[in-house]
This record gives sequence, C-alpha cells and structure tokens, in this order.
Amino acid sequence: MSGRPVVVVGAGLAGLACAGRLRSQGIPVVVLEAGDAVGGRVRTDLVDGFTIDRGFQVLNTAYPALRHVDLDRLDLRSLPRGIRLRRGGRLADVRHPLESPGAAYRAMTSRAASLGEKAALARYATGLLTASPASIKARPDIETREAWAQAVPDGVADSLLLPFLSGVVLEPEITTSRVFTELMMRLFARGASAVPAAGMQALPELLAGHLPAGTVRLEAPVSEVHRDAVVLRDGTVVDASAVVVATDAWMAHLLLPELGRPPAARGVTTYYFAAEPWRRSNPLLTVDADGSGVTNTVVLTASAPEYSTDGRALIATSVLRGQDGPVLTAAAARTAPAELQEAPGDEWELIATRDIERALPAMTAPHQLRKPVHLTRCGVWVAGDHRDTSSIQGALVSGNRAASSVLAGLAALGRPSTVDGPAPSAPETTELRGPATP
Repeated sequence: MSGRPVVVVGAGLAGLACAGRLRSQGIPVVVLEAGDAVGGRVRTDLVDGFTIDRGFQVLNTAYPALRHVDLDRLDLRSLPRGIRLRRGGRLADVRHPLESPGAAYRAMTSRAASLGEKAALARYATGLLTASPASIKARPDIETREAWAQAVPDGVADSLLLPFLSGVVLEPEITTSRVFTELMMRLFARGASAVPAAGMQALPELLAGHLPAGTVRLEAPVSEVHRDAVVLRDGTVVDASAVVVATDAWMAHLLLPELGRPPAARGVTTYYFAAEPWRRSNPLLTVDADGSGVTNTVVLTASAPEYSTDGRALIATSVLRGQDGPVLTAAAARTAPAELQEAPGDEWELIATRDIERALPAMTAPHQLRKPVHLTRCGVWVAGDHRDTSSIQGALVSGNRAASSVLAGLAALGRPSTVDGPAPSAPETTELRGPATP
C-alpha cells in the first residue's frame, strides 16, 4: 500500500496545485486528465495566428495563492488599471487612482460620475482597501446588491459597480455573496490584471512543468472513484494510497454523490474579433451601463501584442449566457463593442467564439468560503473552485488545502509524508490492474 501513489482526478488548477504540493513533500502522484491538455477551464487555442483563451480571463497579481508561482516565467502583460465606461451615451475613463502620479486627479475629473457619486465610490473603495480579509469575512454574508444599497447611492451601484462586477461573477443581478465580491474588489484595487504572453494556459502548464515526466496522463477519463482506487472509462483500475477528485463542480458531483446537489452554473460567451488597428483604440477594459448586452470588451493586443501574429488587433467581447444561450449573437456583439471602442465595426472579422455554459459555480449568499475537502464517509478528497471561491485564487487555494489534508491523512495512517532521497517518479509506483470486472 505504501508504494501506491496519490491519484488526482483532473489536471485543472486545483488538481495541479494539489499534485505539486504533494510532490514537494515526496509523495508519489498520478494525475488523470480526461482532456487532451492540462488546464481544465483555463485553456488557450491558436486560431489563424491569434491566441484565443477559452473565455476572457485574467490573472490578478494580488491573488495570495500566486505567491507560490514564479510569475516571471509567465511573461505577464499587464492591462491598464481602471475601466472605460459608457453611461448615458457618453464614454469616460475611470482610472485607478494609484495607476500613475496624475491618475487620482484624472479619476476625480472623469465624466463617468458626479462628484457626489465619486465621493461615495471613494469611501466604499477606501473601506475595502483598509479592511483586513478577516474583517470582511466576518461581515453578514448577504447578496451584494443588498450590501450596496446600504453603502452607496443607487447610481453608483447600477451604473458603476454592477457593469464591471457582472463580468466577474457572470450574473446580471449580483446576488452573489457580498463577502466574496468585497474580497475580490479589494484584490482588484490592490493588484493588477494581466495575461501571460502565451495565453492563460501558460499558468497550468507552468504548474504541470514542476511535476516529473509521466505524472500527468492525458485522455484518461475516470468513471468511478473509490477510497483506494479509481476506474477509468475503459475499465482500467488505478490503485491509490489516496484519491483526490479535482474536477469541475458538476463532474465532481457525478463522481461523488455524497456531495449532494451541484451548484448552479454561470455561463459566458466570448467573441473574438480581429480588426486593423484604429486611431482611437483604447486599452482599458470597457463596460456598458446603457444595456447593450455587452458585459465587457477589451482590445487584448493593446496590452498583449503577442496575442496576434499579423499585426491586427484582437478584441475579446464577452456576454452573459442564459439557459438558451448567449444574450447576444455574434453579429449583435460586433456592433455594440465597435461603438464602445470607437472603432469601424464593419471591418471586424469574427475569429472565434467560446461559448462556455459552465464557466463558474454560482456563489449565492450566504456562501461557505471553505467547504470540507475530505469526505469522511467515502474516504475521498475533493478539490476545486467549488470548494472555496469561483476564481483562480479559489482553485489554487482549494488544491493546496486538499494536499494538506491528504498529507495529514497519510500520516495518521502511519504512511510517511516524505520519502528519503529523490522522490520516485509516478509511473514506477502506479499499479494498473486491467479492466474492472463488470
């Protein structure tokens, strides 16, 4: 039994973080991934010379979990701090006050809001910046919209906060946990948003690169999990000293009925357009308070020129997704962003569409920020953003929490949490028992 690896099901961020932590403690690990590459929902494709992430995603450099990631190796490209907002038919830039020496003055003189609204927003933001994470977590966890009603005027909530945050939590009414959104907004205020020059998949590939060759097995879908083994779809049995299910929420609930009902899903559709660069191109993330249906749009190549190989601009435009599909078609999602970007939209070419029905698990209030990672009844561990928060930060934290729990569990069973000398490679410790008996 002691020679069997820990089997991690899923090579997304949570699974890779879990595997990396276990390997750092000398534990042999096998990661089984159903897809053809690592990353889970953080994937990147190359389409006609363009870098296309599977949905508009960014890394926030203030995420605490990134302290354990060598960000220099990701070759990050930072987006400007702030947003461009359309409100009442007018476009205005809302710069982060700390972006540059003159940014505070420009923020106060912006036409995006009245002086009273700016003052209310500044008080709200200052309160988040000066609060500790622990004090935010101790607040009553009500719906974010209800919390806003107590903190800022309706105009600030509806025309400034909601257009931006709906693209983060992927829902229009912002019924999401107030504790989560305030923690995220605090991080947005403290850090910068960035993308790796090679695309978002560079992050999971970096995590996977720290594992020994052969640790991750692609195109190995799992159909059953047990306390000491998993069964692949082809019937092969992989023995394990412990099993961690690190898939998305909905696959985890299929493999582990003990989890109960899965969370509701939040969906998003991102349209990627290419266009010749234009004179008034703006690098800021642009949001619309005038109800066009566009959640956000951004000229990615203004910050990450590597996303295009032919010099054309790449514009990512995201819209929310309902049960029947995206709220805007590609044609409609071309017209509104062109207006928001002050661009000649009739020259835009649709390069790719990424329609993601299950992009994030919903976090309606109240939300349990730390769900158990060890299911004692079945003896299996579980990791993923659905165990913490629906974010890159939550996925990484969850993977590390699961690894810590596994290490404690193995120690309690009298199995060493470290090995003497170099850790053995995963393939040498994996026991394959052939197809399971039906």
